[in-house]
Amino acid sequence: MKHRTGLGAIVVALLAATSAGVAGAATGDHHAPGGGYQPTIRPADFGGPIDNPYFPLVPGARWVYDVITPEGPEQIVVEVTHDTKEIRGISTVVVHDTATKDGQLIEDTFDWYAQDDGGNVWYFGEDTTSYKNGAASTSGSWEAGVDGAQPGIVMKAHPRVAAAYRQEFLRGTAEDRARVLSVDASASVPFATYERSLVKTKDITDLEPDVVEHKYYARGIGAVLEVDVKGGSERVELVEHTTP
Repeated sequence: MKHRTGLGAIVVALLAATSAGVAGAATGDHHAPGGGYQPTIRPADFGGPIDNPYFPLVPGARWVYDVITPEGPEQIVVEVTHDTKEIRGISTVVVHDTATKDGQLIEDTFDWYAQDDGGNVWYFGEDTTSYKNGAASTSGSWEAGVDGAQPGIVMKAHPRVAAAYRQEFLRGTAEDRARVLSVDASASVPFATYERSLVKTKDITDLEPDVVEHKYYARGIGAVLEVDVKGGSERVELVEHTTP
């Protein structure tokens, strides 16, 4: 799940070389926002299903999350469609997420992902519309290759503690980054309890520098928990997961 900046966030960093060293690797200083981030993206290095164990995207799969916010409960539903979208010569998987509050749609998003030959899952952008007081906004939408936007990695093939990576980049719009804190974390959510088996990341964005979020990923499932640990008090918990 790509949790949005308005309801939470995922994050800006810098890519250390990708795990397998395939094209698509990028280097730079994790602490230097933006400057010089130009990952090498070759269509020949992408293809096949997205089967990273911590971020599997099987067409027809569905996740339901309860969101606890100071303003009241919300719900996020994430569904992997059977659709694809070609971006920079790469066929990306289209994932549809909707967020509702009191039964009303507050955000409708299509995300685009692809996996490289090394098993890293890349994020190529999103088409998002948020709704508030009857008005619609597409702020936050971006596509890799358009107006200088760059894709980033949302899950490494082999997560290792201290690995830091940029998840997206379009200055002023998409500046998410993450760092792996643990590969044997524990957590309990309505869907299941996990003991010493989760990948845990620290997620930040330069667009909200005072907000820090921790995310937890389970093997074979993907994101199961997101918690604001600084600058907010939102909690996103997996309550249902189905696969075709």
